Amino acid sequence: MLYTLTTNPAIDMNIRSCRIEKDKVNRTFDAVYTPNGKGLNVSFVLGHFGIKTRILGFFGGFSGKYIVGESENRGFEVIPVWVEDTTRINIFLNDGSAEYKFVNEGSYVENRKQEELLEKIREADDMQYLVIGGSLPRGISEEYYDTLFEICRSKDVDVILDISSRKLSELLCYRPLLIKPNDEELEEIFGIQVKTEEDMIAALEELHRRGAQNIFLTLGSKGSYFYNGKAIYSASALKIELLSSACAGDSALGAFLSIWLQDREKVEEALKNAAAAGANAAESNGIGTLEKVGEYRQKIQVRKVR
Repeated sequence: MLYTLTTNPAIDMNIRSCRIEKDKVNRTFDAVYTPNGKGLNVSFVLGHFGIKTRILGFFGGFSGKYIVGESENRGFEVIPVWVEDTTRINIFLNDGSAEYKFVNEGSYVENRKQEELLEKIREADDMQYLVIGGSLPRGISEEYYDTLFEICRSKDVDVILDISSRKLSELLCYRPLLIKPNDEELEEIFGIQVKTEEDMIAALEELHRRGAQNIFLTLGSKGSYFYNGKAIYSASALKIELLSSACAGDSALGAFLSIWLQDREKVEEALKNAAAAGANAAESNGIGTLEKVGEYRQKIQVRKVR
């Protein structure tokens, strides 16, 4: 069984406006509220492809209840740890020409609540994979990641990481099954700039050398790369009209895992699925319906770099 962990979930409010003017009432429209968080989105996308998961995370207040309730209404099993603080609400505003992102810091999580979640992971006897995604909320130090890895190592659970923290570079020593950085994170976390394909190859090899068993490198409109220590693949990206990029990377990861975890040899199909889902999500609020994934998948080009 695959579990996802979102330590800092959110309600995402996606809104549109014709313009933004200082010191004036700016009217918005098309407001869409969605439960959000990297791990949550991976579960939602895997569910779209018929793969069952369980959702772990910290939730609090009316917003936390909304996220848990909405996830359960969609047919997902949620194993919540309830905290006293209120789960955050993020705002993504599109004015027709640009996207503005307002991301809050999140709720405070006490030590006893942190331990409660760790105990739930220890007790999960059917856990095979744990996807850890997103940021840490207030109150949790980055050493929490080490504890999570140690527990997973003792349970023989494979960990998939999608975090933006500088701690990621240290966590590679635990040999995560898969990491999903983007080009900005490569530079911010590892100090690696990627401008040419040779840069991509060198970056992938370096991350594998440091401990990542597999690397899924997403580059937005420039496509993606994948390296498993044996071969490097590159996938193209579709040109779409961007509405919100908030869930595109998460959707790509979920779509990739839906194929790759079942058959590690189907890298090309997994990359096509990922690119199609990422594009469809980027032109939608939240992850959207993913109704165009089948159509878009036919338009993605994947090549074996070497």
